[in-house]
Amino acid sequence: MIRWRKGEVLSVRREWPGAMELDVTLPEGKCRALAYPPLVGRPEPGDTVLLNTTALAMGLGTGGYAMVVALPDRLPEDPQGPGHLVKARYTPLQATVLGADEQDSPFHEVLRDADSVGGMPVVVADLHSALPAILCGLYGSRPSATPRVAYVMLDGGALPGWFSMSAARLREIGWLCGVVTTGQSFGGDVEAVTVHTGLLAARHVLEADVAIVTQGPGNLGTGTRWGFSGVSAGEAINAAAVLGGRPVGALRVSEGDLRERHIGVSHHSLTAYGRVALAPAQVVVPELPGGFGERVREQAAGLAARHELVKVPVDGLEETLKNSPVKLSTMGRGLAEDLAGFLASAAAGRHTASLLS
Repeated sequence: MIRWRKGEVLSVRREWPGAMELDVTLPEGKCRALAYPPLVGRPEPGDTVLLNTTALAMGLGTGGYAMVVALPDRLPEDPQGPGHLVKARYTPLQATVLGADEQDSPFHEVLRDADSVGGMPVVVADLHSALPAILCGLYGSRPSATPRVAYVMLDGGALPGWFSMSAARLREIGWLCGVVTTGQSFGGDVEAVTVHTGLLAARHVLEADVAIVTQGPGNLGTGTRWGFSGVSAGEAINAAAVLGGRPVGALRVSEGDLRERHIGVSHHSLTAYGRVALAPAQVVVPELPGGFGERVREQAAGLAARHELVKVPVDGLEETLKNSPVKLSTMGRGLAEDLAGFLASAAAGRHTASLLS
């Protein structure tokens, strides 16, 4: 159920493409709120806002904002232009977008019979936090030509692509040529109905050389074998393979997570790649040092029955990660708190760079 509140905007804290962070006063006191101007209009100081405070009350780390649902005294103008693809369907906030694959799209003819991504490397990861680390490894390995990299966002975490400050910054500096939002996620440079058309759009609309597929910020896990949003990583491997891509699996690794099921190689990766992915992929195993590195190699060994395990050295990657253009954070842990996790993602980027050469 939704916790509803009415508040008043005090100030704009910061903003990035598609999103605004606000200070809002409520009967209970001041809180931090997030608004998506393309959905609700642009809030200004003094505006009354209707808020959904459910995530705030739950104390969620990633999505712990009060969410602006509407500006009741100053409604935005009706949307203009084509687009009949409805996302967040049958919810009070359903919105129409122009899908790259729909009939009114200028790209419909390109995608109507498209059936292959032509051998494009497709890097698949569980967590959104892997995205910048993969890019650090890819660009830090200095491929012969600067590749065009598209982010294909799944709908297992945040639905609005605008929520990701990392993706916005990586797009701004040219590390991403665009964001493709698929399924029920929305707000990317390109909208697509499925991960399949999302990959095809990355290749044929954005002209990407590489696609990175992962969910948006805020994954969901329940502590059960199958009840986690990262199951979709295995399905993304299948999609990449059936479309003639070269799937590359990035392992979710952690030395800082105290939960047994996530220490070393997370059970999320072992289940998604070992049980869900029916097509073979190149799964990158980082050559981490010491006993922890040996644990990672032993855990990953079980994936060799279905996939090609590629051992990738991690020398020099820590320095590359320290120079990341965006803040590195996974489950509230930074680079120093969970270096192994970021090295594993960067190793997948390093391997992908070798495929381009």
